[in-house]
Amino acid sequence: MSIRKAAGEWEPMLLGIEPRNCKVCQQGLYRDKTMLRGGWSRCAVCDEFVHYSCLASGKISFLKQRPRICKTCRTAEEQAKQASPPPSSQPAPVGS
Repeated sequence: MSIRKAAGEWEPMLLGIEPRNCKVCQQGLYRDKTMLRGGWSRCAVCDEFVHYSCLASGKISFLKQRPRICKTCRTAEEQAKQASPPPSSQPAPVGS
């Protein structure tokens, strides 16, 4: 395609298309790779596009967790839960 300038010359139309990559597997989010594999979705935590296969699994392995969370965000979430100390079982003293 091209756009005609006022002087009658032709200039090629260059569209600034930037390919997106999956945050988890670092592969391109192209229709030819993802059309029969579920496509892609946006992670609810990091707001990045990832392949459907790179989303965290739910209770049943082939179903995905709701809200949609990518595998890297889920592992970071699980590590944060494990790193935080459990709350003490003693009640806090009430001062008067």
